[in-house]
Amino acid sequence: MPSDPRTHLPLKPVDLVLLLTLVEGEQHGYALATEIAERTDGVVRLEPGNLYRVIRRLVDDGLVDVSQKRPVAALDDERRRYYRITALGERVAALEVQRLRALVSSRAARALPAVPASA
Repeated sequence: MPSDPRTHLPLKPVDLVLLLTLVEGEQHGYALATEIAERTDGVVRLEPGNLYRVIRRLVDDGLVDVSQKRPVAALDDERRRYYRITALGERVAALEVQRLRALVSSRAARALPAVPASA
């Protein structure tokens, strides 16, 4: 597994959204899917099969890990798996955000016409 975060770039949009969600704290799969749908105003909706495929790939790449921490038993379902972002995942997400900021602030991006808020 490469330790140079640049080897993981560019990220797929769904990967970046998932990593940015995990930056704020560990979550189980259903909570991740719900949070991602809310953050993207429903543009990104992950069905269970696709969600766990994305998570598996990010785990295999060393960007996400299965957490050993559990909430209080009364608030938890023992069948749930909780996921956390790794240090490498944080570096990769930060580099991807930096890359996208540079792209958006480029001369070509600034030359695009403004889009009305209702579009």
